[in-house]
Amino acid sequence: MKRRDIASAVIERVDYPNKGFFRVAETGETGVVKNTIPGQEVLFRVYKNHNHHVHGHLLEVLKPSPIETREKLCAHFGQCGGCLYQTVPYDVQLDLKTRQLQKLMKPVLDEDSVFDGIIGSPHETGYRNKLDLSFGNEVIDGPLTLGMHRIRSRYAVLDADTCILGHEDLRRITAAVRDYCREQELPFYNKLKHTGYLRYLMLRRSETSGEILIVLAVSTQMSHDFNPLVGRLLSLPLEGTIAGIFLADDDRYADALIPDELHCLYGRDYFYESILGLRFRISLFSFFQTNTKGAELLYETVRKYVRESSDGLPAKPLLYDLYCGTGTIAQMLSSEAGQVTGIEIVPEAAEAARANTAMNGIENCTFYTGDVYEVLKEIGTVPDYVILDPPREGVHEKALARIDEFGIRNMVYVSCKATSFVRDMQYLRNRGWHVKRWTLVDMFPGTQHVETVCLLTHS
Repeated sequence: MKRRDIASAVIERVDYPNKGFFRVAETGETGVVKNTIPGQEVLFRVYKNHNHHVHGHLLEVLKPSPIETREKLCAHFGQCGGCLYQTVPYDVQLDLKTRQLQKLMKPVLDEDSVFDGIIGSPHETGYRNKLDLSFGNEVIDGPLTLGMHRIRSRYAVLDADTCILGHEDLRRITAAVRDYCREQELPFYNKLKHTGYLRYLMLRRSETSGEILIVLAVSTQMSHDFNPLVGRLLSLPLEGTIAGIFLADDDRYADALIPDELHCLYGRDYFYESILGLRFRISLFSFFQTNTKGAELLYETVRKYVRESSDGLPAKPLLYDLYCGTGTIAQMLSSEAGQVTGIEIVPEAAEAARANTAMNGIENCTFYTGDVYEVLKEIGTVPDYVILDPPREGVHEKALARIDEFGIRNMVYVSCKATSFVRDMQYLRNRGWHVKRWTLVDMFPGTQHVETVCLLTHS
């Protein structure tokens, strides 16, 4: 096959992260097409062929897999690339993820490493407490749309008012904002020409209180009075309540919501969320896990692993929570430790951690702002236990080396991208670290993503 050729194949297996492999019997060529399911017959366009190994972009599913036994729940299924497993029963989804991760993890496991299985999300749909949506159109010169980008497209935007991952309240708000902007004939911001007005809509909803925050991002190339929209939103029949509505000026070229200035149209810029008996103040742009109920299961798994590996620790150990975000894990483990030290590079997240700790009456947590490696050099203390919860790219090798120098016996590593964990674990294995136990926590039903929690021990 040559570049740009269009061909079909049956997907034989899928490896993490959702790479579907096939073999062409007639030519002996092998290949991979992402975003596929085992057993599907797919149409794809070749974009690379190296040593008879083909890489293709999925164009169409010609025949569904035998394991796709459910009807699609969203009008844009297969187009936005969000919930690719939507037509697969949830128990089969969990099995798919388990098999993918077991294969990926095998090189860094020992014979006595214990796999504790996969924990499913309490909610299979409507679990996302945050949606980031773009304005655009689905076809050139078509009507205004508000939602997610079409898969492999920077410009085509699919309406999200049917998206099953967000709560029904968020879908109703999305439709109301889109319909209002259509009525007012407001132009969307063209990312190629850098002209236009409407850019993004960000929605957040508290799982426990039902409070909702809304941010509408626009350029400053024109102005509009959105007070009529505010009235329309406040009159919507919602299960929850709207806590705040904001207009964000955003003139940056970056394809992300990075406001230059915020204008309050209604209410306040925060709500409260509760998890595992702790209360958190969530502001417009502060980080919080997108699946609240799933996060509880994730953090309970972390706490379980810390407790079962605490033999030999001091009665009041010093615990490090590295890449601590808003300090959720640090606060959850504060009762297990004499002192918890959190390190986070994002200043707003570290400040939120301090505020939430004070609100929860926790006095033994201290948070530092900065790069993990640099802060570890500065603070000088040696912990008794370490929790690692890094971003998707994992931990820098210098930071791993510094952690290894502490001489601790156990730590827990939480990974949202298992390929990064495997790379980091290969480094740690060369320094005597082993995976003692590990668990998968499905925070993202319908998608290929899954969280990995590993208890590591040093021999």
